[in-house]
Parts: sequence; structure tokens; C-alpha cells
Amino acid sequence: MRSGTISDLKNIIFAGFFGITLLFPAPSFSALAPPADEIVAKADEIRSPQLDYTVGVTVVSMKPGAEPREARYEVLVKGKDKTIIKTLSPAFERGRTLLMLGRDLWAYLPDISKPIRISLQQRLLGEVANGDIARANFSGDYKAVLLKKEKIEKASYHVLELTAIGDDVTYNKVLYWVRSEDYRPHKAEFYALSGRLLKTCVYGEYREMAGRMRPSRLTLSDPLVKGQLSTIDYHDMKVKGMPEKLFTKDYMKKLKY
Repeated sequence: MRSGTISDLKNIIFAGFFGITLLFPAPSFSALAPPADEIVAKADEIRSPQLDYTVGVTVVSMKPGAEPREARYEVLVKGKDKTIIKTLSPAFERGRTLLMLGRDLWAYLPDISKPIRISLQQRLLGEVANGDIARANFSGDYKAVLLKKEKIEKASYHVLELTAIGDDVTYNKVLYWVRSEDYRPHKAEFYALSGRLLKTCVYGEYREMAGRMRPSRLTLSDPLVKGQLSTIDYHDMKVKGMPEKLFTKDYMKKLKY
């Protein structure tokens, strides 16, 4: 027997004699969980299918001591990177159209001759930014890191930190809670570049749309003003093929309302 083997045997006997148990370290939770990017991608697929579809959107903004404000939109989505938002009401904004191509967002108003470029961060109504409706996916826009697992009301959630890969997205950083069991988005906290919490979003009222269970209501609340919040309600989601020509700046003025 080689000396190395004898030495190893002595160590085993010594450990056993004194009741010492030698254990390998248990794998960390992150080693057992799916990769962070995979979790985000699966949650994205629940929020917004990677298909051509149309969906009705109603946004209501509420502030303490003020009457609620409401706006309605028809949203056309082609794949992951093309979105049209048609404003149906209020009446004085009807005909206003937003077009997202990649991370570029353009606005067309009936009283101007050409579309103008605007920011995804710009407010649409209340706590709702343009990017909250125009770009529903996180995959590709953020680098994801799995921070921990957390229990909320007996369910287990992946908690992820999403950091923007560029300055042309809606938020600099997002903390994101995704249910471990089925990858349903539960909650997100959105942060500015300074680290300030801008707002919190809760994904709720899951119901079947376009063939699977999806959140039909997003509730966005202001962390500094109690009772100040906005809701985004999705309805009448329909999978529907649409031609590429619709998703061009030249076609914005031709869209029918």
C-alpha cells in the first residue's frame, strides 16, 4: 500500500474514533435553480407571448384627493421588438400613436407631419411610463443575477436583480420576484440610476389569455405617496398575424382608428 493511501486511511480511522462526520458542502440554492436568464425569459413568455397579437389596454391613474384619470389603448405586438400603441381615449388624445422598433420609440400626432422620437422613460399616464406598455420584456435588456429564494404566503419565489445593459431602456435596475413553481411574475421594484426606488409593480388577476394563464392587471404604486397608484388592465388578447409594413414610421399616419 502506498504511503498516501495509508495516511488517508489513518485520517478516516481517527475521524471515526472521535465521532467526527466529514461532509461535503451542500450545493447553494443558485446551483439548484435554473439560470437567471432562463427564469427571466420564461416569465417574459407569460407576460407577453413571442407571437403576433393584439390586446386592449386600459390605464387608470389615481391620486389622493383627485378624480381618477382613464385612458384606453389598442396595442399591436409583433414578436419581441415591434409594438404599436394606438390611443383610443380620452377623445382629445385619440389618434396619437406610439411605435417601438427595438429600443427606439416614436410618437405620431395627427397635427404634426412627421413622427418624433421620444423616451421609453417618459410618462404615459400617472405612474405608467411609455416603456411599461411598449416593451413588456426584460430579456435582452437586462443582465440578470439570482439573489435568493423567498417565501411569500407559502409560495416560493426566485428573487432576481436585473441591471440594464444600456441607458436606452425604461429602468436602470429592477428587483424581480418570479414564482419558482411556474415562473409567474409576482412583483417588481423599479430603480433609477441614482438607486432611488421609482415605483413598485404587482402582477395580478391571472386569467387565460392567448392560450395560457397571464397577469391581466398590473398595479404600479408610488413609494412616496400613499394611495397614489396606476393600474394597467389587459383584455381581449388575440393572436393575429400582422404584416411588417404596419410597424414602420411611414405607416403611422395611415393607421385606422
